[in-house]
Amino acid sequence: MRGGLIVLWMLLCSVSSAVAQVSIGINLSLYPELVPVPGYPVYYAPRMEANYFFYDGLYWVYQGDTWYASSWYNGPWWIARPEVVPVFVLRIPVGYYRRPPVYFRGWRSDAPPRWGEHWGRDWEQRRSGWDRWDRSSVPRPAPLPVYQRQYSGDRYPRLEQQHPLHSQQYRYEPRDTVVRQHYREQAARSARTPAQRGDQGALQQGSDRQPHQEPPRGQGQGQEKGRGRDEERGRERNR
Repeated sequence: MRGGLIVLWMLLCSVSSAVAQVSIGINLSLYPELVPVPGYPVYYAPRMEANYFFYDGLYWVYQGDTWYASSWYNGPWWIARPEVVPVFVLRIPVGYYRRPPVYFRGWRSDAPPRWGEHWGRDWEQRRSGWDRWDRSSVPRPAPLPVYQRQYSGDRYPRLEQQHPLHSQQYRYEPRDTVVRQHYREQAARSARTPAQRGDQGALQQGSDRQPHQEPPRGQGQGQEKGRGRDEERGRERNR
């Protein structure tokens, strides 16, 4: 039990540390066509020249020996380390990779990539059993967030707009621990960005204002009396 908790903690830390936004060379002007992979809770994009998938509420791209994830079809993308990529993403058969890397050559098209062979023994020990599952109890695919079709071109939302739109229009609750963690982090980033701007604006406005200072007690009254005497003397001279 303790060992399992340690592994889970390591996985979540791996996700949390990979929050940098990256560019991966995918620029979609329209929502892509996504088709279910038979027997898997995963979709793939048959018309794209990319290893582009959808699983459990997130889009997944495999490019340059790295997995990337996003809750929106055109990013921004976040790195998913090999230790945390969901097992059903790892299990996608080789034949559904539209741009398979060179080291996929010779591997069976109807079987998952040999990740243990590629990423090494340490990874295989951490992810033991990733390639063994009961095919009769595969979960149903998550619904596609097709509402995103209306957000294309100039209407594609900025990062701070994405989570509010997604939470309002996509009610699916992810099953995978890593995906749920990604959702929480995105919500935190989305909430933090406008709040920080607001705080900075308030501080800036406060620093521009000069503090109001009250004159010393009796000083203001003395000045008023002095001005009154000067005016009285001036009127007497003019008579």
